[in-house]
Amino acid sequence: MGSSIAYNMLMSTFIKIRAFCTIAISIAISSASHFVFAQTAPSSALPAQPKLAVVLNSGEASVSLIDMPSRQVIKTIPVGKEPHHLMMTPDQKTLLIANAAGNDIALMNPVSGEITGRIPNIIDPYQIGYSPNNKWFVANGNRLDRVDIYAANGADFKLAKTVKLAKTPSHIAFTADSKIAFITLQDSNELAAIDLESQTVLWVMSTGKVPAGLWMTPGDQYLLVGITGEDYVQVIDWKTRKEVKRILTGKGAHNFRPLGDKKHVFVSNRIASTISLINMQTLEKVGDITGLPAGPDDMEITPDGKTLWVTLRFAKKTGVIDIPTMKLVSVIPVGKSPHGVFFYPRAPWE
Repeated sequence: MGSSIAYNMLMSTFIKIRAFCTIAISIAISSASHFVFAQTAPSSALPAQPKLAVVLNSGEASVSLIDMPSRQVIKTIPVGKEPHHLMMTPDQKTLLIANAAGNDIALMNPVSGEITGRIPNIIDPYQIGYSPNNKWFVANGNRLDRVDIYAANGADFKLAKTVKLAKTPSHIAFTADSKIAFITLQDSNELAAIDLESQTVLWVMSTGKVPAGLWMTPGDQYLLVGITGEDYVQVIDWKTRKEVKRILTGKGAHNFRPLGDKKHVFVSNRIASTISLINMQTLEKVGDITGLPAGPDDMEITPDGKTLWVTLRFAKKTGVIDIPTMKLVSVIPVGKSPHGVFFYPRAPWE
């Protein structure tokens, strides 16, 4: 994230906007907690900043295009039924938008927002992901209880196998060597491991209620699982298939976005309407962002590491958060049930 400094933070006066009232809250971060943020750098050294944010409106079969400098929606375009998640192709040129009920993937220019094509017959692609070596493309069929594994060459996919699983395959994580894909099964309260080479299920283990988001800690040490049906992140030693710890974050712990410093990761708490910051080395919660409209969900971070964008799924809005102060600074109305959010360039995911 560039040159950085570690310092203790005292966070006060969080803004809480709810029912047209403003409430001041003070939250102190203990002296043992440290955050790493980017120092102010000469303008010539700053990374290029994105201009266009893409927000998927899952309940309206559309995409909101937001001009990031003015923080205004400049266009809403139809994209396909139930767009939930999105990601870039390995060459970083094309944005894939997975239309779960439309059974296809729309291709978008992430800079202009132009739809450039479609990949048909990708069945029920709720969550999607490339393996780290880009050899495999995995599409979770949330509605049809299946996981489709494709041999991938960029956006050219060839179905290798359909793997039937229990109820509601949700999110995906991979081992760094691309050998294993982990899948949360929301309505079975389970976590499955799939061998990618053979496309076979290695094992299934129990989790907390309604497991959703997944994140692998550095060195493939632990899997972090957002337990949306409860109020914690479950830490799992996937090699022994045992729970290591429960990190209390807030009701509806759901999805992850790493800060980009290889140490911290954000988790959205849908029901609590908060976002927590977790230290992946100590496995402790080190801070909360409060005062958010209802349903924080997917997140993205600008390449300078200073701004967090989050879809607010129950509020039909997208929020913009200043990371150094951990304060909500803007709220942008979008479509119904906003889910995925993306812009390019962005902060690193590792």
